[in-house]
Amino acid sequence: MTVRALHVLLIDDHALFRAAARELLERRGFAVVAEADGAKAGLQAAIAVAPDAVVLDVQLPDGNGIDVCRALTEAQPGLVVLLVSADPRQGRWAGKCGAVAFVPKARLASADLVGLLRGSADEDLAGRAIG
Repeated sequence: MTVRALHVLLIDDHALFRAAARELLERRGFAVVAEADGAKAGLQAAIAVAPDAVVLDVQLPDGNGIDVCRALTEAQPGLVVLLVSADPRQGRWAGKCGAVAFVPKARLASADLVGLLRGSADEDLAGRAIG
């Protein structure tokens, strides 16, 4: 029996970060099914590809990642959303929008992405900032 790779959507306005995150996720066995560079494009992509998980930047040029997270998790309650930001202070918002956790971009490579995006990370981390 073959297990399907978890489908992940990346929403971030920095192309270099998206490329690095894609490589990191794919090396860990995820399938990055789409990328978006803003809030509106991210919401449209989520509808189009129906991902299992979303890696979402808090600060987007055309909207707030917190609002995007809230819209995504309200529309699909089982969706796993991991918030990221270059600003580690943004982690305080993770629990207020339905995100599983917040990880500073600088710590993404060392985070338990498999546990977080599959929803099997330590339950104490749910909705909290990591790192």
